[in-house]
Amino acid sequence: MSNSSSLTQFLLLAFADRRELQLLHFWLFLAISLAALLANGLILSAVAWDHHLHTPMGFFLLNLSLTDLGCICTTVPKAMHNSLWDTTTISYMGCAAQLFFFLFFISAEYFLLTIMCYDRYVAICKPLHYGTLLGSRACAHMAAAAWAAGFLNSLLHTTNTFSLPLCQGNALGQFFCEIPHILKLSCSHSGYLREIGLMVFSACLLFGCFIFIVFSYVQIFRAVLRIPSQQGRHKAFSTCLPHLAVVSLFISTSFFAYLKPPSIFSPSLDLALSVLYSVVPPGLNPLIYSLRNQELTNSLRKLVATLIDSNKVCLIFSRIFQM
Repeated sequence: MSNSSSLTQFLLLAFADRRELQLLHFWLFLAISLAALLANGLILSAVAWDHHLHTPMGFFLLNLSLTDLGCICTTVPKAMHNSLWDTTTISYMGCAAQLFFFLFFISAEYFLLTIMCYDRYVAICKPLHYGTLLGSRACAHMAAAAWAAGFLNSLLHTTNTFSLPLCQGNALGQFFCEIPHILKLSCSHSGYLREIGLMVFSACLLFGCFIFIVFSYVQIFRAVLRIPSQQGRHKAFSTCLPHLAVVSLFISTSFFAYLKPPSIFSPSLDLALSVLYSVVPPGLNPLIYSLRNQELTNSLRKLVATLIDSNKVCLIFSRIFQM
C-alpha cells in the first residue's frame, strides 16, 4: 500500500505493448502535434498580421488558438516521450502540473466557445447593436473572464484532487493525468465526495453554457431563415457553421467520455475518447475555421505567399553573399 506522502510517480496507460506500435503512436502524435502547431501558429500570425481580421471574432479566434496550443502541448509531448523511450512513468509534481494546465486550457476553451456563440448571436440577431455590445473593451473583458474562470476551475480541482490521500497504488488508466483516474486511487471517502461535488458544480456550469449555446443557435437559425436572399442566408450560415462544428466535436466527445454508462467501460474506448477530445480538436479547429471563413482563408494565403517571397529574398541574398 502507498499513500500520497510517499508517492513519487504515477504509471500512465501505454498505447500498446509491442514496440512497433509504440513507435507508430509516437510518429502519429508527432504528425498531429506538428500539424496543430503549424495551423494554430498560422492563425495567430494571420490575425495579428491582417487588419481585416482585427474583429471580435478574430480576437476570440486568436484566444481559441492559444487554448488549442496549450491543450496539445500539455498532454502530447509526455505521451510521445513515453512511447519513444518505452516507459509509462510521470512524476507526482509532473502529473499535478499536467492536470492543472490541461484543465486550465480545456476550461478556458469551453468558455471561449460560449463567448464566440454570443458573438454570432449578436452579429446575426442584433446587428445594429454589434458595435456597442462587442466593442474592444467588452471583448477584452469577456476573454479575460474566460481565462480567469478556466484558471480558477483548474486551481480548485487540482488542489483538491492532490490533497487526497492515495493508497490504491499508482497506476492510472489513462495516457495523461485526469481527475477520475486519480480519484480511483484515493482512500479518503470524504475527500472523494468533496471532489465529486466540485465536479458536479463544474458540470452544472458547463451545462448552463451548453444550454446558452443551444438557445443562441435556435435564435440564430430562426433569424437566418428569415433572410430573404439566398446569398445572405449562405453568408450567415458560413459564419456560424465552423463554430457549430467545433462546439459539437468538443462537447460530444468530452461529454460522452465523462458521462458514458459504466456498463460500456473499456480501457481502449476510454483511450480513444480521450484522444478525441484532448488531441484531435486542436488539430481540426484551425482546419474547420479556415475552410468556411473566406476572410481567414484569404489572409492565410497572403501570409503564406509573403513568407515564401521573403524566403526567396533571403535565399537570393545568401547566394549573393556566397559569390
